[in-house]
Amino acid sequence: MLGPAGKPVAFLFLLLMILAALVLIVVPRVTGSTTYTVLTSSMEPGYPPGTLLVVKPQSFDSLRTGDVLTYQIKSGKPDVITHRVVSMGVTQEGERTLITKGDNNSQQDREPVREVQVRGKLFYAVPYAGFVANAVGQHRNGVAEIAAAGLIGYGLFTTGRGMLVGRKPKERHRGRRRIGT
Repeated sequence: MLGPAGKPVAFLFLLLMILAALVLIVVPRVTGSTTYTVLTSSMEPGYPPGTLLVVKPQSFDSLRTGDVLTYQIKSGKPDVITHRVVSMGVTQEGERTLITKGDNNSQQDREPVREVQVRGKLFYAVPYAGFVANAVGQHRNGVAEIAAAGLIGYGLFTTGRGMLVGRKPKERHRGRRRIGT
């Protein structure tokens, strides 16, 4: 079993795992967001490779200059880019477009972004968590969620059991009391 110092460390580790599960799995699911991992240096220094991005769907009309958005390179294709909106544009047909650029890139992106390409706006980012997400296959098949829930459940169970087992009832003395020596 854990020594006296091990129990608080294990409890803190459990709390950290619960926080990580909330930030990386629960909040994205509840808000309808999608997670992506930064693979290139185009958004450094703010979002270096390995950063996990949580991207929340937004109406196209709500997007503004300065927003970080994720969009499909080609409409209907799975490949995406996450860059910052640097300006707005309009096509000859009157369709509103967004001009984007990676923070670390010297030039803006070649093609303007149309509404149909936009996947969402950056909700929040978690540095280095993308490496873990990629290692478990971007948790698209639910295995990571089940494993996380199982580990957290097991941690809660063992912590609770440890707290209950660790309590010893006070000893009661029955019988005669000695008075004096």
